[in-house]
Amino acid sequence: MTIELIRPGSKPETSESKPLISRDCGPEGCEVDWLASRRHETDLDVDSFNAFAMQQGWGDGLPLVPPTESRVRAFLAQNDRYPDEVIAHLPPTQVECTVEKVVINAVMAGAPPAALELIIAAIASVADTDFELYGVNTTTAPVYPAFVVNGPVRDELDIPYGYGCFGGVATEAVAIGRAVRLVMRNITGQIPGKTSQTTFGSPGRVAGIVVGEWEERSPWAPLAERRAGISGNAVTSFGTMGTMNIIDTTSHSALDFLEMIGKSVAYPGCNCFSGAVPFGEMMIALNPICAEIVGREMPAMEDVQEALWKFASVDADFLNRLHRDQLEQQGRVREDGRVYMTPEPKDMLVFVAGGLGGLHATGLHTFGTSLSQTRAIASPIPAGEAQAAE
Repeated sequence: MTIELIRPGSKPETSESKPLISRDCGPEGCEVDWLASRRHETDLDVDSFNAFAMQQGWGDGLPLVPPTESRVRAFLAQNDRYPDEVIAHLPPTQVECTVEKVVINAVMAGAPPAALELIIAAIASVADTDFELYGVNTTTAPVYPAFVVNGPVRDELDIPYGYGCFGGVATEAVAIGRAVRLVMRNITGQIPGKTSQTTFGSPGRVAGIVVGEWEERSPWAPLAERRAGISGNAVTSFGTMGTMNIIDTTSHSALDFLEMIGKSVAYPGCNCFSGAVPFGEMMIALNPICAEIVGREMPAMEDVQEALWKFASVDADFLNRLHRDQLEQQGRVREDGRVYMTPEPKDMLVFVAGGLGGLHATGLHTFGTSLSQTRAIASPIPAGEAQAAE
């Protein structure tokens, strides 16, 4: 599937046209025309364009911003990437995902130009072989990538990490997540009933999840630093089945809170206990109040993960006999007679986010064979400094 670039029809342009600058012709640069996507003539009023886009198969059911040449060039001109740069080959189609195609989808989603490097890092992370994007895109499950952002870029792009951060707060993070989802649809070719066999799908397959970590309220190092040693701007991708709320207004100690959280996420029907899934991860967001209580007693994240891991297990006899027998044959039933959600405590991924209104946690269950990936987010080089940097 190719991404098409829309040429204005009878209505005038409404966005400012800016030249795309290449800096390989000298310090001042020069205008180039590297836009390779095929143009289409269409009316640009909202109703007409969106009807046309849906006919072409580009849409997700919500209104799209027409990706006119002017808008695409303006978006590129505010960044430091060549449009023909290949970011990845994304399954199942294995089509080249170029910067130009990313930008076209970002424009349609309404994402800000300043978010390009975050979007590129997010796409690069899911393109990693260990993320197993082919399975994520084609499976019967409702899985989609969720992204946790670290570093100053959270505030620069208004990525939410407080009240309503997983959905409902009005920020451009929604458009950023939607841009990635449109890439998944239009470039990788994730089409339900055709290339994707998702049984029910999920609301998250429209805008995904783009959430920040509230690092300033966390008693532990940021997620990206703990996972990959990256300080500053970074994004961690996680193939999730959705969000699960866990409330505990009764507990007082760290261990009590972690017991409630661990036992809540360990339900028999989640993919981590499926005989068809050989391994999995679990992601848990603690709100700052809960994190403060836990952190006072457990300043080492490894202790938090180990406690969650022990509680996030079930007695093998609790499972249906056929399920139990299958897991026993796979060696999943441990000597203590329990089945654990993840192979090791380190696979319980914890970060801090959410509002201060109550003692809540959010669980994000894994698809299974998709392993989370962390990538640094590049900082665009100002035009005046680009030549010296090269």
